[in-house]
Amino acid sequence: MTIATATRATSRVVRARAAIPEFDATEVAIDEACRTLHLPEVRAQWAELAEMAAKERRSYRDFLADVFAVEVAAREERGKVRRVREANFPRPKRLEDFEFEANENITPELLGTLADPAWVRSGHPLCLIGDSGTGKSHLLIGIGTAIAEAGLKVRYTTTAALVNELAEAASEQQLTRTINRYERVDLLCLDEFGYLGLDAAGAKLLFQVFTEREERRAIAIASNAPFGEWNQTITDPRLCAAIVDRVTFNAHIVETGTDSYRLASTKARLSAAA
Repeated sequence: MTIATATRATSRVVRARAAIPEFDATEVAIDEACRTLHLPEVRAQWAELAEMAAKERRSYRDFLADVFAVEVAAREERGKVRRVREANFPRPKRLEDFEFEANENITPELLGTLADPAWVRSGHPLCLIGDSGTGKSHLLIGIGTAIAEAGLKVRYTTTAALVNELAEAASEQQLTRTINRYERVDLLCLDEFGYLGLDAAGAKLLFQVFTEREERRAIAIASNAPFGEWNQTITDPRLCAAIVDRVTFNAHIVETGTDSYRLASTKARLSAAA
């Protein structure tokens, strides 16, 4: 359908509806235009904005700016929701919900720095190191959520899931395509690193992902093992050293400590119930 044909069709609808007393031709025209141009927020709010503009005697230009602003804001909000959903986080976690009093190693200033996408755009790594229950996954998901809401593409996965996906892709002759798909992600959030041992083949597959992202695309890793113990997960010493080198170069390294928040919460709850 050409623009002229569409315009004539809309005009016919407007004239037909305007012939009915309860329909206002201008309102119908605006409604049809908003549907055609996919402007749902303008369609929902233009009448209120017009009434407000009339009361405040705002200029046509100011009114038009208000109309565009509500649509832009709505689209930005929908974009945030979509990017967070596409990141595939296992559960919702936000940085503002982190309980700083439970972990003195983490400060609001530190999280403010990591919520800023500058380090992601620079391709720097992030390593969250600490025992189980110290908030690593909360921080990893919360930081990833903040980066996604800032407009960048984020992907969350566990180390085991990623290695399994890469192994399956390799068996189906799709490894390059799968690695390229991950390479296009601005921030790769890799959880549970060090929980399970990797055989030589799995470690080499993971190494390829790290190599493709090195100094170009950011990666954030949460691990319950300090770097000196990574050789228990990656048994090839040279490969282990190469991976450590890549994820620590220009990296933000955050140690979340050894005191389990979950264990402390459970003990406090049991004490209160006693």
